[in-house]
Amino acid sequence: MDPSVPHERRTPVTPGSSSRYHRRRSSGSRDERYRSDVHTEAVQAALAKQKERGKMAVPMPSKRRSLVVQSSMDAYTPPDTSSGSEEEGSMQGEGTPTSSQGSINMENWISRAIHGSTTSSTTSSSSTQSGGSGAASRLADVMGQTHLENHSTPPDVTGYTTDSIQVERPQGSTTASRATPKYGNAELMETGDGVPVGGRVSAKIQQLVNTLKRPKRPPLREFFVDDFEELLEVQQPDPNQPKAEGAQMLAMRGEQLGVVTNWPPSLEAALQRWGTISPKAPCLTTMDTNGKPLYILTYGKLWVRSMKVAYNILHKLGSKQEPMVRPGDRVALVFPNNDPAAFMVAFYGCLLAELVPVPIEVPLTRKDAGSQQIGFLLGSCGVTVALTSDACHKGLPKSTTGEIPQFKGWPKLLWFVTESKHLSKPPRDWFPHIKDANNDTAYIEYKTCKDGSVLGVTVMRIALLTHCQALTQSCGYTEAETIVNVLDFKKDVGLWHGILTSVMNMMHVISIPYSLMKVNPLSWIQKVCQYKAKVACVKSRDMHWALVAHKDQRDVNLSSLRMLVVADGSNPWSISSCDAFLNVFQSKGLKPEVICPCASSPEALTVAIRRPTDDSNQPPGRGVLSMQGLSHGVIRVDSEEKLSVLTLQDVGTAMPGALMCVVKPDGVPQLCKTDEIGELCVCSVATGTSYYGLSGMTKNTFEVFPMNSVGAPISEYPFTRTGLLGFVGPGGLCFIAGKMDGLMVVGGRRHNADDIVATALAVEPMKFVYRGRIAVFSISVLHDERIVVVAEQRPDSTEEDSFQWMSRVLQAIDGIHQVGVYCLALVPSNTLPKTPLGGIHLSETKQLFLEGSLHPCNVLMCPHTCVTNLPKPRQKQPEIGPASVMVGNLVSGKRIAQASGRDLGQMEDNDQFLFLSEVLQWRAQTTPDHVLYTLLNSRGTIASSLSCVQLHKRAEKIATMLAERGHLQDGDHVALVYPPGIDLIAAFYGCLYAGCVPITVRPPHPQNIATTLPTVKMIVEVSRSACMMTTAVICKLLRSKEASAAVDVRTWPPVLDTDDLPKKKPPLLYKPSNPDTLAYLDFSVSTTGMLAGVKMSHTATSAFCRSIKLQCELYPSREVAICLDPYCGLGFVIWCLCSVYSGHQSILIPPSELEVNPALWLLAVSQYKVRDTFCSYSVMELCTKGLGLQTESLKFWFDPVECLDLSRVRTCVVVAEERPRIALTQSFSKLFKDLGLHPRAVSTSFGCRVNLAVCLQGTSGPDPTTVYVDMRALRHDRVRLVERGSPHSLPLMESGKILPGVRIIIANPETKGPLGDSHLGEIWVCSGHNASGYFTVYGDEALQSDHFNSRLSFGDTQTIWARTGYLGFLRRTELTDASGERHDALYVVGALDEAMELRGMRYHPIDIETSVIRTHKSITECAVFTWTNLLVVVVELDGSEQEALDLVPLVTNVVLEEHYLIVGVVVVVDIGVIPINSRGEKQRMHLRDGFLADQLDPIYVAYNM
Repeated sequence: MDPSVPHERRTPVTPGSSSRYHRRRSSGSRDERYRSDVHTEAVQAALAKQKERGKMAVPMPSKRRSLVVQSSMDAYTPPDTSSGSEEEGSMQGEGTPTSSQGSINMENWISRAIHGSTTSSTTSSSSTQSGGSGAASRLADVMGQTHLENHSTPPDVTGYTTDSIQVERPQGSTTASRATPKYGNAELMETGDGVPVGGRVSAKIQQLVNTLKRPKRPPLREFFVDDFEELLEVQQPDPNQPKAEGAQMLAMRGEQLGVVTNWPPSLEAALQRWGTISPKAPCLTTMDTNGKPLYILTYGKLWVRSMKVAYNILHKLGSKQEPMVRPGDRVALVFPNNDPAAFMVAFYGCLLAELVPVPIEVPLTRKDAGSQQIGFLLGSCGVTVALTSDACHKGLPKSTTGEIPQFKGWPKLLWFVTESKHLSKPPRDWFPHIKDANNDTAYIEYKTCKDGSVLGVTVMRIALLTHCQALTQSCGYTEAETIVNVLDFKKDVGLWHGILTSVMNMMHVISIPYSLMKVNPLSWIQKVCQYKAKVACVKSRDMHWALVAHKDQRDVNLSSLRMLVVADGSNPWSISSCDAFLNVFQSKGLKPEVICPCASSPEALTVAIRRPTDDSNQPPGRGVLSMQGLSHGVIRVDSEEKLSVLTLQDVGTAMPGALMCVVKPDGVPQLCKTDEIGELCVCSVATGTSYYGLSGMTKNTFEVFPMNSVGAPISEYPFTRTGLLGFVGPGGLCFIAGKMDGLMVVGGRRHNADDIVATALAVEPMKFVYRGRIAVFSISVLHDERIVVVAEQRPDSTEEDSFQWMSRVLQAIDGIHQVGVYCLALVPSNTLPKTPLGGIHLSETKQLFLEGSLHPCNVLMCPHTCVTNLPKPRQKQPEIGPASVMVGNLVSGKRIAQASGRDLGQMEDNDQFLFLSEVLQWRAQTTPDHVLYTLLNSRGTIASSLSCVQLHKRAEKIATMLAERGHLQDGDHVALVYPPGIDLIAAFYGCLYAGCVPITVRPPHPQNIATTLPTVKMIVEVSRSACMMTTAVICKLLRSKEASAAVDVRTWPPVLDTDDLPKKKPPLLYKPSNPDTLAYLDFSVSTTGMLAGVKMSHTATSAFCRSIKLQCELYPSREVAICLDPYCGLGFVIWCLCSVYSGHQSILIPPSELEVNPALWLLAVSQYKVRDTFCSYSVMELCTKGLGLQTESLKFWFDPVECLDLSRVRTCVVVAEERPRIALTQSFSKLFKDLGLHPRAVSTSFGCRVNLAVCLQGTSGPDPTTVYVDMRALRHDRVRLVERGSPHSLPLMESGKILPGVRIIIANPETKGPLGDSHLGEIWVCSGHNASGYFTVYGDEALQSDHFNSRLSFGDTQTIWARTGYLGFLRRTELTDASGERHDALYVVGALDEAMELRGMRYHPIDIETSVIRTHKSITECAVFTWTNLLVVVVELDGSEQEALDLVPLVTNVVLEEHYLIVGVVVVVDIGVIPINSRGEKQRMHLRDGFLADQLDPIYVAYNM
C-alpha cells in the first residue's frame, strides 16, 4: 500500500483508527492487553466519586528550572535499539515522518521508530470524552485548596488520635468558637521560634498539613512486638471481610490421552519418518520484512541438516580422545527472532545428538537488562558451547581483535555456527541413535522470576512427547495442516506448537517475525488467507494491532481458521481484545468458537486450553467478579457497584491425561474451597520436572502433594505448581485471575500487578503514558509490602499534566482497589530497562528503583496514606519522685549516676598566681627566651614565633595603645577581630595588662562578607565592646564598599590597628584586685543558631588552665600541635591561654591553611615529633577526605628520610561540643594506622556553654570505651545496652575523661531528680571553671539561674550545679583509672535543644541524618528539622540533577524502616547549602528558616502525601 494515499478516504473503525504507517500524533498509544471499555468507565466513575467525597489537595513538588526542561529528546528521535533480537514492538512511531518524506527508506525508519515499546499500543477505542473540562476544573480544585482555613496551632498529623483528625468541617462556617487568627495566607505564618515567614514553601507545607488532616481509613488495632516494647501495629482481619463458604473442591481430571496407533515413539523418530518418506513436504516457511516468503524448509532438509549439526557437534569439537561435548551435555542456542529455520535445525540437531538445548535471547550489548542472570543460568548448567547462525554471529559485539567478548556474568563459550556450508558431511556409516522417549532431559526453557533471577526448567523427553500428544489431541491437529505462528518460537506456546507439535504431525508452519508485524500488523491475517491456514497462534496484542491497522480489505477471509490460539488468553485483560477482534472479523468469516484462549506456564507447560468446538450455540464461560472479593481471595459474582470488577474468560478444561486442582497460595498446599482463589496445580507426565541444579526450589514447585481438609494427600503422584492464580468453575472450566509473580499482599489483602496497571492505564488522559509502558511492583518497607507504580511519560507532557495524571491515578487505584500507592514515579520515555522483546524488564526496574538509579522526572510518595502500622505514639510515664526512698547513693535500686575527675592536687610554682597576666610576667623574667608559640604557614615553615619576653613586650605596647589611643578604662570590653595566629594572643594579653575584658571574634570572610559580617557586628554590639582591635587588612575590609552593603558601618565602635604599635611601654601594668572579676567573654553561636556569650572570671580561667595542665601533663619541655579555631570554648583556651600557664610550646596551625595543603597538620605533628595534638572535626574530615587516597605516598612525603610518622602521638583530641562522631574518628584512625597512629590515641573532648570543657582524654587513664545502645530505647529516654551489630544498635563513644576538679551528675531534665547508673538524663556539672553566667543585653535572670545555679529536687539538694543542656548517661566500667578506682565513663547523646519530639518520642537529628547519608552514594550531607510536626529532610546531592528524584523514595524508606517516622518533605539541594559553624556543626535552625523563606534554591522539593 502506497504511504501517500490521502488520509480522508479511509473509513474509521474505532475512534483511534489510523493507517498502517501514519499514526496521528494525538492518538496516545497504550498497552492494549489491558484495554477494556467497561473498566475505563469504571475508573471514570470511581474518580467522579472521589471528587464528591472531598477534594484532595496535593501540593505540587517544586523543581529547579534546569530539571524541568530535560524532557528526553531521544523520545522524538526513534531510539536506536536495532538488533538481531527484534522487540515485541508496538505499532507506533511517536514522530513518524509524514508522507511527503516517504521516500527516505521509510520502512527501515519506521521499524526503528516503532522499536522497543511494550507488548502493544494504541488509543482507547472507548469514546468517553470526559477529558478537557475535567482537567481544568481538577486543577482549579488543587489551586483552590491552597488557602484552606486552619487554626493557628497546626495539628499533630503524626498520631492517630481520633478526635484531632476525624473532624469533618462544615463548609463555610468556622468550627471553633475561639476567635483564633486564621492563616491560610502564608504572610501570617510563624516558624517554631515565632519568626514570621512568608513564601511559597510554608504555604505548601500548610496545604500538605491540611490534606493530611483528612480522616484516614481507621487504623486497625492489633500489634506485633518488634523484640521491644515499641509496638508496630499489624493489620487485623476485618470481621466483615468476605470469607470462602463453598465446599472443598475436587481435583479435575482431563479427558483420557488416547494414544493413536501411528503416533511416533519419540520426536526424533517423527522427524526421521517425515524426513525420509515426505522429504518434499514443507515444514517451515519464513518471511522477510516485506511479507514475502524468504525460505521454505522442507522435512527432508530439516532431517539432513539436523543430522549434520548433530554429527559436527559430537565429532568436530575438541579431539577424538577428548570431545568437547558428550551426550547429555547442555548447549546454548542463540538465534535471532527472525530466523526460525536455523533455530529449528539446531534444536533438532541437539535432540539427535542427545544434547540438551538451552534456548536463550541474543545478547545485544555487554550489559543487557537481565543478560547477567542468563549468564548465571548458562554457568550453572555447565554450558561451554553456544550454537548460533552466521548472521547472528556477525552481529554480536566484538573486541578489537575480532573475538566475541565474554558477556558480563557469562561462562567462557565456544561459538559454533550451524549453517550447513560451514559443516562437514557425516560419513555414510554414521547415523544418529534414535531411541524411544525416555526420562532423559530433552531441553531447558529459561524463566525469569519476580526477583529477576533466571531459572532453567528441565523438560524430559517423555514429557516433551506426551505434551505434543496432549496438544495434538486437544487442538485436533492432523497431518499437513498449515499453522501461522506469530509467537516467539524459542519458548512457551510458540515453541510447543510451532517447533515441536508441528513436526510430530508433519504440519506446515508459517512463521511471522516481529520485524514484519511492526511494519505490517495485518501480516498474520494476510498469511492465514493466503495459505488457507487452519490454525494461528497469537497473543491478544497481535489481535489488537490487526484491529488498529485493519481497513476494509476486500480480500480478508478467515473462514479457513478452525482454531485461533490466544497464548496470553489467561491474562484477565485479554478478554476485551478477543471480543473486539471477533466483533470486527466475524463478518470476514471468523467463527466465534474458533477463539481458543489457553493458559500455560514454564513449569507446567500447557495448563488448559479451550477446545475448538463445532457447536457454536454453547457460549464460552464468563465471570464478572468483585475485585474486593478477589483481594480477600474469594470469588464473588459482582452485582451491585459494577465499579471494581474483573471480567474473566475461561481457558477451557484441563489437558488430556492431567489432573488439576487449586491450592492455597501460601503455606501448606491445602485444597481450596469452590469459591476460593488459589494456585492451580497440575499432575501430568507432560510438565517440567525441575529447576536445573536447584533441588530445594524444585521440591517446592514440582513435587507438591495437595492435602484435603483432614490433611491427607489427594494423590500419590506429585503435582506441579503452575504459578497461575484462579479457580475451576462449573463444567470443569478453568478461570485465571492473575499470576503468582504479580501478586502483592498489602495489609493482608492480595492485589495483582496487572489489575493495577489496567487501572492506571484507564485514567484519562490515557495517552499520557508513553506507549502504555508502565511497571507495577511491591517493595517491602516496615514489615509490609508497598505498591510502587513506575510509568514512562510522553515526551511532550508538561509538569502540570504529569502531576494531574499522578493525582488521578492515586485516586483511581484507591477507588477501585481500595489500596494506597506508596510511590508513583514517572520516567522519561524510552528509559525503563527492556526485555529482549521490548517489554519492560520488571525486576531490573525494581532493582534500579531500590538502588536509586532509575532517574525519574516526577515522583509522588504517599507514606502518610499508606503506612498504617506505625507504633502507637508514646504516652509519657510519671518519673520516680522523692518517695521512692533514697538509701545511701541508690535511686530506685540503682547506683546514682554521678562521677568526678581527680582532685586538683598540690600547688606548683606557677599555680601561686591568681591571674594569667602575672604568670606571663613571671615567665618573661625567669625564662625570657623560652619559645611559647610557633605559627606555621601552608608550606609547613615557621611564619612567626613568640618567646615569653616577646609576648610580654608586645602585650605592654598594646596596653599602652588601649590607654592612649582608645582612652579605655578598667573593665571596658574590647573586641579582638583577628585571623588565627599570634596577633590574637598578643592582643589578648595586652587587654589583660590594660585591665580590659577581651572578646575574641572570628573576622569576616573576604569572599563572603554579606553573611559573615553581620555576625561580627552582632557579637560586637551584644558584648557592648567599647572598641575593636584588629590588623590593617581587616581594618580596610571593615570599611570597604561590600561591608557597607552588609551592615551599617557608621555604628562601628572605634577600630584600633595593632600593626603599628606605640614604642613606649605603659607607666603601670594593671593588677586586678578581685579574682572573681571578669577575665574575658566567650561568645559562640550554638547549633540551634542562638548567639550566647558566657562570663569567665579570673578564678575560673586559672582553674581551667590548671585542670588541663594536670589532665594532659603539660610542662615547659612539651610541644603541642594545635589545629582548630581559636575563637571560643576549649579551642580558644588551648590556643591562647594554656601555653602561658603551663609553659609548653604550642605549634599553631590555622585550619584555613589546610584547604591549601591538607597534609599540613599531620606533617607538623610528625616533623616536630609531637606527642599531644588538638584538632576539630572539620580538620579531621579534611584530612580523611583530602588524604584518604594518598596514605601510601605520605609515607615518603618530601624526601624519603623525612617521611610522615605518627607513631609518637599519645593523644589526638577532637575539641567538640556534641556527641562524638564515631564514624569519622574511626575512619581517621583506620586511614592513618599505616603511618603509625595508634587507634587508642584518637579521642574527643566535651564542652558546652556553661562549662567550656567537662571532659578531655588526657594522657593517663584507660582508653576511651565504646558501647552499643538500642536506638529505639533511646527514643523513650532509656538506655538499653546491646551487642555490636544487633539491629537498631547505635555506637556511642565516651567523650574523654572527666577533667580534674569537675563533678558530674545525671538528672531528669523535667523533674530535676537524680537518675540511676545507665539512665538517660541531662548532664549537670559542678566545677571551679564553670562559667559564671550568660552575658546578655537582656539580663534574663530566670534562664541564668536555671542554667548556672540549679539544685536537685531531692537527694543532695545543697550543691549548686550548672545544666549543660545535653542528654547523656554515666556508666561504671570494669576499667580502673589512675587512682585505682573503677572508671566512670560519660556518654553524650545529644543536645536537648536539637532533639525533636515526634509521636511522643525523642529523636536526635544526627541519628536520622546518619541513616539518610548511608542510603545513597550521592548524598554527601543531610540535615533534618521539624516544621508543624512534619519531618523535613534536606539532603545535599553530589551528582547530576537527574539523580535528585531518586533520593526521595530512598530517604522516605530508610527513615520509616530505621526510625518509624514518616518524612513529610524531602528537599534536595546543592553541595554546601546546609550551613555549618566553625566547629563543623550543622546549623539546622538557620537551614529551616532559609527553607521556609524560600532561600535555598533547591533542586527538588517533594511533599510526601
